[in-house]
Amino acid sequence: MARCQICGKGPVTGKNVSHSNRKTNRWFKPNLQKVRVITDEGKVKRMWVCTSCLSAGKVRRYVSKSVEA
Repeated sequence: MARCQICGKGPVTGKNVSHSNRKTNRWFKPNLQKVRVITDEGKVKRMWVCTSCLSAGKVRRYVSKSVEA
């Protein structure tokens, strides 16, 4: 399973708890997006980034010239 390449957030396990208090196993998966990012060296690279890192501005997304127009 993928991890956020910025903060390291990945899937964790837990329990579903029903109204009758029965417990079943489940996964909590982060909301990961595969985006093109401009690195510190100015190169464009595809990375798995969680949406909390994207909204916090921890990475700079690459937008192609044809999309901006």
